[in-house]
Amino acid sequence: MSENGKTTHFGFKDVAEDQKAGMVHGVFTSVASKYDIMNDVMSMGIHRVWKDAMMDWLAPRPNQRLLDVAGGTGDISFRFLKRAPGATSVVLDMTESMLVEGRKRAEAEQMANDLTWVTGDAMALPFEDNQFDVYTISFGIRNVTRVQDALSEAYRVLKPGGRLMVLEFSQLPNPMMQKAYDLYSFNVIPRMGQAIAGDRDSYQYLVESIRKFPDQETFLGMIRAAGFENASYRNLSMGIAALHTGWKI
Repeated sequence: MSENGKTTHFGFKDVAEDQKAGMVHGVFTSVASKYDIMNDVMSMGIHRVWKDAMMDWLAPRPNQRLLDVAGGTGDISFRFLKRAPGATSVVLDMTESMLVEGRKRAEAEQMANDLTWVTGDAMALPFEDNQFDVYTISFGIRNVTRVQDALSEAYRVLKPGGRLMVLEFSQLPNPMMQKAYDLYSFNVIPRMGQAIAGDRDSYQYLVESIRKFPDQETFLGMIRAAGFENASYRNLSMGIAALHTGWKI
């Protein structure tokens, strides 16, 4: 048990709330060097289509300031900056080794003057209120210990008129399709993790964490509870992933 007596989930395991962040940090430290390759293999490249769909809906504008939380290897920031002349991005991640991998990428070198890399916690962002035009988090919020706290922090650091955009794995509305997807996820992805990254356990956790994350409507309610207005979502690939958005009005 944690000092406050609260527990949370780490995949399908119940753990003390104050232990989860360290365990998640261990997962992403382990997989950092192979993270982008595994994303391509696990999703057969579809994660790139989802991220482009995220940018299409977000419609980045010139000179905006982005906070890319759990931004790790920079995928979202690079896409954003390419579409928004004069924009800047702060990439924040709790795992330094993920940021190191991001800085190694060619895009990072080309955009060095527009990028800042920060190690930090989504539940306690190291920024003043009302600093950013856009807050994104891509395949990261399900790993946060207290998701509602992270959403509240997103609201705090966004400027009035700022926008939240979340890309995350979600739930398929059809039970038979969900069952087929689960069979693939639980039987294939951990084996890929072992073969490519030499780490089965981390990818077993990542699969389990997807199934523990709230469904689309429940998560939409959490976004609204954090204060965001005009909140909505779109399913991607029939609900394998979903985009959620909201505005700080």
